[in-house]
Amino acid sequence: MKHTITFLITLLIMQFGTAQKEELQWLDLQLANYEYPYTVSTLQLEPQEQHLQMAYMDVEPDNYNGKNIVLFHGKNFNGAYWKTTIEALTQEGFRVIVPDQIGFGKSSKPQHFHYTFQQLAQNTKTLLDSLQVEKTAILGHSMGGMLATRFALMYPETTEKLILENPIGLEDWKLKAPYKPVEWWYKNELKKDYESIKKYQLSSYYDNKWKPEYDQWVNLLAGWTLNSGYETVAWNAALTYDMIFTQPVVYEFKNLKMKTLLIIGTRDRTALGKPLVSEEVRKTMGLYDELGKRTQETIPNAELVEIENVGHLPHIEKFDAFIQPLVQFMKE
Repeated sequence: MKHTITFLITLLIMQFGTAQKEELQWLDLQLANYEYPYTVSTLQLEPQEQHLQMAYMDVEPDNYNGKNIVLFHGKNFNGAYWKTTIEALTQEGFRVIVPDQIGFGKSSKPQHFHYTFQQLAQNTKTLLDSLQVEKTAILGHSMGGMLATRFALMYPETTEKLILENPIGLEDWKLKAPYKPVEWWYKNELKKDYESIKKYQLSSYYDNKWKPEYDQWVNLLAGWTLNSGYETVAWNAALTYDMIFTQPVVYEFKNLKMKTLLIIGTRDRTALGKPLVSEEVRKTMGLYDELGKRTQETIPNAELVEIENVGHLPHIEKFDAFIQPLVQFMKE
């Protein structure tokens, strides 16, 4: 009887996995066959002697209160995952601008590009200038938190407020993990598929507690692996890993002048380079229950909201606990 039950459970798991694969949609490199929650526009850019397109959503509510906010996505995401955040903020009267950075989402995936947070910040400033937005709040999640910090440092006159939601880069991983060249990251990206992407997100983001609504964020990455041009996506992903690892912002938090809100899911343990270090060292990395407090002490005018038992994605995992302090901070 015990063996029969085990067999049935294994069969169900296999069938579930097959169903997921069958539902997995081939995705165009610029997500032309994937619909975003709001109208997408494009800005023509010419950085580094290239003609590139930067996709973005610009959602202005009927009850516009004159205040703006820009949302920076994380490395494994794009502007689409801000859907509920956009809805909530526009209901409060805020204009919400959501770019896909070059190399991500519906924006161009260049064959060759020198990725720096300064370049991405400059691209975003060009977008805001084209929209005639002179003042705005800046919100960044994960990698977007590093970019938001760099943007705020480069353009303090534009940045009215800064919000960092579980940003990576609260520590310098170079001090603990060995450097790996872009080619190493590229080979890792080429190995990815639906199962490996879901396994990473399950353990790193959601503490091994999966909900069906998380599938869409796996599918957006896994769908690219079915594209014959996936090597281009993988190469851009490798370049951005190198950018994240080699361009820390942690030493410059003390230079931020604007009001800053840290929204931290304390269960988060995200850190670049964990597979490259010993188990003993790994236990000291990505401790967001400590990093949030340390960062608040470093940023001169910072508030900290800690969300207990939540991981890397508070705006996905526990939306109400995320949006309430954000809206309050925006109204102050």
